[in-house]
Amino acid sequence: MSKVSFNNQNKTFFNSINARVENYFRERNLKKTGDKKLYLKSSILITGAIAMYVVLLTSSMNPVFAALLCCAFGFVQACIGFNVMHDANHGSYSRKKWVNYTMGLSANLLGANSWLWKQQHNIIHHTYTNIEGVDDDIHQAPLLRMCPYQKQLKMHRYQYLYCLPLYGLSSLARVFLTDFSKYFSGKIQMMQLRGMQTREHFIFWISKAVYLFLYLALPIYIVGFFPALIGFLLMHITLGLTLSSVFQLAHAVEDTHFADAHQNSLKIEEEWAIHQVLTTADFATNNKFILWFTGGLNFQVEHHLFPKISHIHYPAISKIIRKACHDYNLPYIEYPKMRLAVISHVSFLKQMGRKK
Repeated sequence: MSKVSFNNQNKTFFNSINARVENYFRERNLKKTGDKKLYLKSSILITGAIAMYVVLLTSSMNPVFAALLCCAFGFVQACIGFNVMHDANHGSYSRKKWVNYTMGLSANLLGANSWLWKQQHNIIHHTYTNIEGVDDDIHQAPLLRMCPYQKQLKMHRYQYLYCLPLYGLSSLARVFLTDFSKYFSGKIQMMQLRGMQTREHFIFWISKAVYLFLYLALPIYIVGFFPALIGFLLMHITLGLTLSSVFQLAHAVEDTHFADAHQNSLKIEEEWAIHQVLTTADFATNNKFILWFTGGLNFQVEHHLFPKISHIHYPAISKIIRKACHDYNLPYIEYPKMRLAVISHVSFLKQMGRKK
């Protein structure tokens, strides 16, 4: 693969913000991982998801209400992904490794695979954010053009109109297509996957089988084929839309930067931390509802700079990072309102589809 490197010789920006953030935790005697509020929220979300699942399988209800409950079930699953799985697989949910590992396996109950997710997200996306050819999160070609370095097709001029159905199918694609493609090919984009132990191979296949049993086989047996299939699709459409929305509003907007790794070597002129600031955006930063349900991932700049710090601290350290960006004359990309981020994302899709 092409070699991608950053100008990390001095790391003056990261050293500065890291010292300020470390001082913040030291002065307040705070741990960087989750707290009781996070664990309470986790209990609420997981209990809510289990309750919805049981009600859908055991209760006779109006089809419209059942459909809405399936959508709600998908939304709560996304929230578990944001709040529990995400922090756990970054090692920031708890100070105990076994707790992080166990809670990180919630990814498997959402249809994904924890080990593959960590390779794609923790290692690749967080290192090579918005770099075409490496960051799998912006590679949705040929249907969507999510980067100025991707091939442009005529249909892309309409992608701002047809993107939502594709976002809705994204989690379904992961369950049945992309996870298996990565597993059998042994790579994600140009990055080779290494170190998958026998235990992880076993977990991959067992969890996929358990997922199909819990979400398709058992529901079909109890409520019938078509009701189960419709409910499954509604759940995944909501799940996919919710998950995609957070990523797209954080990285695929007008002000974020992109790079291209399709060359012999790519030397990023900035240090890694500056690259993260340039390629990532915060959104809806004053909306406590969105903050609660997205697990603080609307503070995406903070997350990309400090992925091993639990999201419960992001609103506080955002003030530190904002000040540091100002001190170093760097942009702090922020869309204070959700609608502003949505508008920017739609404008970005139009720009990517516009004829050159």
